[in-house]
Amino acid sequence: MSKSGIVNVRMVITEEKILSNIDKVQKLINPNNKKQIIQLEDDAYFKDLIESIKTYLIEYPKKKNFPASVYKAAYGLVEYATNQFEENTKKIEGLIRQREKNISLAASLKDVLYAVENKSEDWKDAIKEISNDFSEDIIETLGVIGRCKSETSQNYQDAIKLINARIGNLETNLHIEIDMERIEDRSKALSYIGIEIADALKLIPAPEETLEPIVEEDIEETVQEEVNTIQEEENKQYFEQTRIEVKPSLWQRIKNSKVVKAIKYIMKIKVVIEVPNALPEGRGE
Repeated sequence: MSKSGIVNVRMVITEEKILSNIDKVQKLINPNNKKQIIQLEDDAYFKDLIESIKTYLIEYPKKKNFPASVYKAAYGLVEYATNQFEENTKKIEGLIRQREKNISLAASLKDVLYAVENKSEDWKDAIKEISNDFSEDIIETLGVIGRCKSETSQNYQDAIKLINARIGNLETNLHIEIDMERIEDRSKALSYIGIEIADALKLIPAPEETLEPIVEEDIEETVQEEVNTIQEEENKQYFEQTRIEVKPSLWQRIKNSKVVKAIKYIMKIKVVIEVPNALPEGRGE
């Protein structure tokens, strides 16, 4: 139960529900969880949870007495979502580099195939030059094409089909495009959390906690005072670092992402939330 001075029974119950909703959202964006957010636009349950959290933050009557447990959980959710967003950005960067590399490999393989099919004088050297870039079966298949004396033989035809299929896979990058789409969909949900929850948290002052000094019976009074002073100073520095001035940097980290394509997708999000009179608690599982 919160010790934040709440007197409204309904709000106390809602506080517990909101903590539960925050936990549900965190599980939905956990990359290790089997049940994850996929399509933000189509996931009403996910948006219901976010709406309930946001509304609780905005409509809480006495911001000075706001439950510290909810504040910490909501702030932790935004930070976790931001970190996941940055990880997604790195993954997209890696996929983009891999796609560009695949396209380049497809062009190289095309050139070598042309040399092998036409029995160029250097076709063996051409195969050797790309031997480190392709699997052994591709290299051996190119050799089969080069050594075949008849273009109508089954071995020749099968070899040509195999090489052309590999070239097609490298050019289309279908698996990479699918992975990028999934990551971008997750990033939309993560940025949605950053926008909705982080903005609502700006209205609430960071809760302060009192650290109770631990004093042993044998410690002299002067030593006790010195220990208390140190603890108070550390406590003050800690809360200065975690006050609301720090929070905008979370969303700033999202806005400063290097991947233009991810940002382009994410900025297409336009979800309008109508705040009801009563505080929603989110739908059940």
